[in-house]
Amino acid sequence: MEIFDLREFDAHELVVFGHDAATGLKSIVAIHSTALGPAAGGCRMWPYPSTHDAVRDVLRLSRGMSYKNAMAGLPLGGGKSVIIGDSGKAKTPALFEAFGRFVDSLGGRYITAQDVGTSTADMANVARATRYVAGLGAAPGQAGGDPGPKTALGVYLGIRAAVKFRLGRSDLKDVSVAVQGAGGVGYHLCAYLAAEGAKLYVADVRAAAVSRVCEQFGAAAVAVDELLGLEVDVLAPCALGALLNSQTIARLRARIVAGAANNQLAEDQDGVALQAAGILYAPDYVINAGGIISVSREYHGGATEAQVIADIHAIPGRLTEIFERARRGNGSTNAVADQMARERLGRQVHQRVA
Repeated sequence: MEIFDLREFDAHELVVFGHDAATGLKSIVAIHSTALGPAAGGCRMWPYPSTHDAVRDVLRLSRGMSYKNAMAGLPLGGGKSVIIGDSGKAKTPALFEAFGRFVDSLGGRYITAQDVGTSTADMANVARATRYVAGLGAAPGQAGGDPGPKTALGVYLGIRAAVKFRLGRSDLKDVSVAVQGAGGVGYHLCAYLAAEGAKLYVADVRAAAVSRVCEQFGAAAVAVDELLGLEVDVLAPCALGALLNSQTIARLRARIVAGAANNQLAEDQDGVALQAAGILYAPDYVINAGGIISVSREYHGGATEAQVIADIHAIPGRLTEIFERARRGNGSTNAVADQMARERLGRQVHQRVA
């Protein structure tokens, strides 16, 4: 595997492999940029089919974190980590403590937190071996804790901004939203949307997660393979990335795509395809920044929950600026966001197109 030749490699500063035989840890940390500060991004635990798949994912995710942190105005660079394994079967406190030692060996160049397949409890075990971790418990009124609900808040506010821009609506009453993924972020997003009277459709590979949302928020259950074809106002991807590609975009009947998943576009040109189809796309790393905003405030210390919420409320303004620039003919929304992020990073990060 030639990492430097991978399409996902984007002038990354560091890619490190960590292994601990005693616990079975197999992990990769990718640091994309430390131009704005230490690289920060969550740890994803996933049963990747191969090491090659894990490397490609961590490279894409870490670049996304550079752009996300830059667009959110945070004093953080971009990084990400993955643990290769089934989070439902392979988790142990010792494994995450070993991962903490791996993170600690980088001397503060990378700060971790939870992501898909990991939790606040896992990060507590990581914290036994390193101080370069966030997403831990927090005292009432203080910044910290599970960043998932904060991500959901930012996505909800971003959906409101997209609906106002695309549909001319100032509220979400009776706005139809199809949510893909009802996990730690999708569940809380559904709560926000239901409270404002949106019509919810939800799909998830876990039947229990769908039932929970349907029972609590009055959502309609939809099969995973049918969700993309629904005629709805908003499609909110809140599961894994690369959902939007040439095949799936042709099936979309939504007018807006705005969700929490990272790397929703399989390729950069898929943003152009969405634009050509008349679909407004909210760049994922802009709309889903609520979690890392919380992580940053927690890690740097001294912040309150109210300050985190206030920072998250700036997300709609950033999205609207991107929408406006794209409408003025400056490119697709993802291209506009990428250019803005690169300007803030202070370097022209090259892009490869397959």
